Amino acid sequence: MNDGELRDLVPIVIGILERRGADFSTAEDAVQDALLEAFRTWSDDEPRDMKGWLISVAWRRFLDRVRAEEARTAREGHAYALRTDPPSTSTDDTVDLYFLCAHPDLSPASAVALTLRAVGGLTTRQIAEAYLVPEATMAQRISRAKRTLSGRRLNRPGNVAAVLKVLYLVFNEGYSGDVDLAAEAIRLTRALNSSITHAEVSGLLALMLLHHARRPARFTGDGALVPLDAQDRSLWETGPIVEGIGLLQAALARDELGEFQIQAAIAALHADAVSVEDTDWVQIVEWYDELLKLGESQIVRLNRAVALGQADGPEVGLAELGRLDESLPRYFAVEAHLRERAGETVTAAKLYAHAADRAADLAERDHLIRQAARLNSRPRGSR
Repeated sequence: MNDGELRDLVPIVIGILERRGADFSTAEDAVQDALLEAFRTWSDDEPRDMKGWLISVAWRRFLDRVRAEEARTAREGHAYALRTDPPSTSTDDTVDLYFLCAHPDLSPASAVALTLRAVGGLTTRQIAEAYLVPEATMAQRISRAKRTLSGRRLNRPGNVAAVLKVLYLVFNEGYSGDVDLAAEAIRLTRALNSSITHAEVSGLLALMLLHHARRPARFTGDGALVPLDAQDRSLWETGPIVEGIGLLQAALARDELGEFQIQAAIAALHADAVSVEDTDWVQIVEWYDELLKLGESQIVRLNRAVALGQADGPEVGLAELGRLDESLPRYFAVEAHLRERAGETVTAAKLYAHAADRAADLAERDHLIRQAARLNSRPRGSR
C-alpha cells in the first residue's frame, strides 16, 4: 500500500463529505477513522477503488457520529438529501482545505497541525511524534483548531501566502519520529502546485527541493553538523536540484517575483557552484537586495553580510554586520566566521564559543564548539 497515495485522498474525501452535508470538524474526524481502518486492513486486502472505499467508510463513520450526538433526524435527513454530489472537482476541494487550515484565526502551530491532519492525512499520533509532544497535547491542539473553524465554510480565493508559510514551517521541522516532515511538506506543496498556477507556490517547491537535495551532506555519520562550505557536494542529489531549478525558471518567467522565488534563486546559485569559491556571491548579494525590497528584515541583512564578506572581503561583511543588532540569532557565529576569514583567529575562537552558548539547537552548538576548539589548537600567530 502506498501511504502517500492514500493520504492524497484525504482532503478529497473530506470535501465530498462536506458537500453531502457534514460540517468540517465531523467530516475530518470521520475521514481519520476511515484512514485508520484502511491502515489496519488494507495490507491484507487492498480495495480496487481506494477513493470509493474511503468515501463509503467515512460516510458510515459520519452517520455514526451524527447518531451518537443525538441529532439523527435533522442532520442525517439533511445529509441524505444532499447525497448526490453537486458538481465540484477534487482539486477545488483540496485547495479549499489548504486555505481553511491556514485560516488567520489559527495560531501557526495549530495551522500546521490541522494541515498535516486534514490535508496531509497524518494521524494525531504521527503528528505528535514528529513534534515531540504527547499525543493528548496534539489532540487538544487539533480540537481547538477545529473549534475555531466551527461553522466556517470553504471560501475561495484564500490566502496563498498564509498557506505557503504553513508549509514552510512544516518543511523546516525536518525529521522526527516515523514521519519525515520535510518530505511531507514537499509532497503537500507539490500537490498544491499541481492544483493552482501561482509563481510563489512553484518558488516554494523549488526552494524545498534545492534545500532537500543537500540533506545527505548536512551531517556526518555520527550526527555532527556540516556547514555548507564544508559539505561534500558529490553527495548532493542531482534529481531534486534539476527539478528545483526548472520550477524556479518557470516561476521567474511569470514576472511575479516573491520571497520564496528569491530564496530559491539563492539556493540555486549554491547548487550550481562546484565549490564555495566558485559560487557567484555577487549575484547572491543582488538577490538579497531584491529580498529586502519586498520588506525590511534583519535576518536577511545578516545573511547579506555573509554574502558581502564572500563577494567583497570579510572587512566589508563586518562593516555591514556592525549595523545590525547583536541579539539576532547567529549574529556571533557570523561575526566569528568573518573574523576568521580576516585572520583574527583569537577573536574568532572566542566568538565561536560565545555563539555556542547562544545556539538554538544541540547540533549547531556542538559545531560551534568544535570551531572554537579548532582555532584554539592553532599556534598563536594571529592579530
